[in-house]
Parts: sequence; C-alpha cells; structure tokens
Amino acid sequence: MTLIAHMTDLHLRPRGLACYRVSDTNMFAERAIRSLLALNPRPDALVVTGDLTDRSDPREYAVGRELLSRLDMPVYLLPGNHDSTEGMRREMSDFPGVSENKTGKIYYAADIGSVQLIALDTFLPGKPEGEVGAEQLAWLDIKLRESNKPTLIALHHPPALSGITHMDNMGLIDADALAEVVAPCHHVERFICGHLHRPIIASFAGKVMTLAPSTGHQVVLDLTENGPALFNFEPAAYFLHFHSEVTGVVSHMAYVENYPGPYNFFADEGVVWPGDEA
Repeated sequence: MTLIAHMTDLHLRPRGLACYRVSDTNMFAERAIRSLLALNPRPDALVVTGDLTDRSDPREYAVGRELLSRLDMPVYLLPGNHDSTEGMRREMSDFPGVSENKTGKIYYAADIGSVQLIALDTFLPGKPEGEVGAEQLAWLDIKLRESNKPTLIALHHPPALSGITHMDNMGLIDADALAEVVAPCHHVERFICGHLHRPIIASFAGKVMTLAPSTGHQVVLDLTENGPALFNFEPAAYFLHFHSEVTGVVSHMAYVENYPGPYNFFADEGVVWPGDEA
C-alpha cells in the first residue's frame, strides 16, 4: 500500500504576523504538522499543492523550511499564486523536484511506492489565476505515455469549476488544453489541488479531482451568483490518498484538530436496563 498526505494553502507569514490580520496561519500549520506526525501508519510522502507562503517572502519560506524539516518523509512542493516560481526555486531548492528545472516553471515526476506523482506549476506572475502552459503540457503528454503506473497529478489551481464565483474567476485558464492531454490516460486516478480553501470533489476530463481545504482559514461556502469573497475558521483538514492494487486510489479527509472519542459502538454491551430483566 501507499499513503500520500496532501496539504495545501498554508499561507505562512513572517513570525509574529497574522494573515489578513486575524488568521494565525503559522500556528495552524504547526498543528497540521503535529497531526501528520501522529498518524499511524505514517504517510510515505507529503504533497503541498501551493500557497506555502502568503507573499513569497524569504522569511515565510524560512518558516516553511523549519516546519517541513520535522517530517521524516519526502515533501513535494509546487507553487501557488501566493508563492512564486522563482521564489520557491531559490528558497526551497533542497526539496525534491524543485530544482529539477533551472529556469521556467517547476514541474517534475516522482515515484512514491505504487503511485506516480506528477507536479505542475500554475503560477502566473502578478495574477491570481493560473496556467499550465504549452511547455508543461507537452512534457506531461510525454510523461503520461512513458508509464501506466497509477498517477496523481498535483497542481495549485483546480481545473474544474466549483460554483464559488469569485474563486472560479481566478481559476485555471487553460483547463481545456489540460483535459485534452489527460482524458485518454486511464491510469490518471486523481487530480489533487488547492487554491479554494474548501474540501471539494469534482469530475474533470473523466477523472476525479480532489481539492483539499486549507490548513488555516477556509473560504465561505457561498454558491450564490457573485457572492462576496469572505473566509472563516471552519475546521482545518487535509487529505490522505491511499492506494493499493485492490482499492485503487481512495481519498480520506483528516481533520487537524482532535475531537471527543474514540468510543466503542458497543459501550452498553452487558448493561441491563430497567424493563429488560424479563
């Protein structure tokens, strides 16, 4: 079996600074890392699908390096719209795949147990929306033809629409071109992405798209036309993607915080209640 953890949208800030004045994203990320370290079995790898930082500040990347260095598993990074390609390449160069290309976008493939991970870079300088681009699409087409290994494609901007208007307006601008490349490839079992700060599951190009919530604040669920851009503190979570030959890829959402329990479903077994004596 292979178990891959998927976190996204950490939005790390320089120490002592909150995100958007009220979100202590560093503290939330600390909790998420502790939750990951407490898992049994321990994941084989962690994938962070962008927005590791909030402003691509070197101090934010330094916080990220310190946090992620606590993990005893490979950590695969790719940039989001709040990061930058060059900032991530410069500050996180010792993470696998980040420095594979010396110029241009950050993209790479990695074998994680029984699964192939393909990481794509959708960052567009100065813009909130994302783009894969012709170079990555051509490379992706080649990589998908080279192997039939079960594949997860990781990118920050989700290729499918969510119905949350203000987020869809800064989505992936070349999603149709991505669909053309991926649709014929039956071994692509998941798109894993972030950006929307909500748990969302959708279909894209005949595949399952699993969008993880943020480890910090979440976007308000508002499916009204042109609803306002707001966030809240619904429970932080991340995804665990489990693969075996029997199950294929199965995705579970894991909450960062601890909650009451666990309790035995048969806790009252053996107890005789009034009226049951007969």
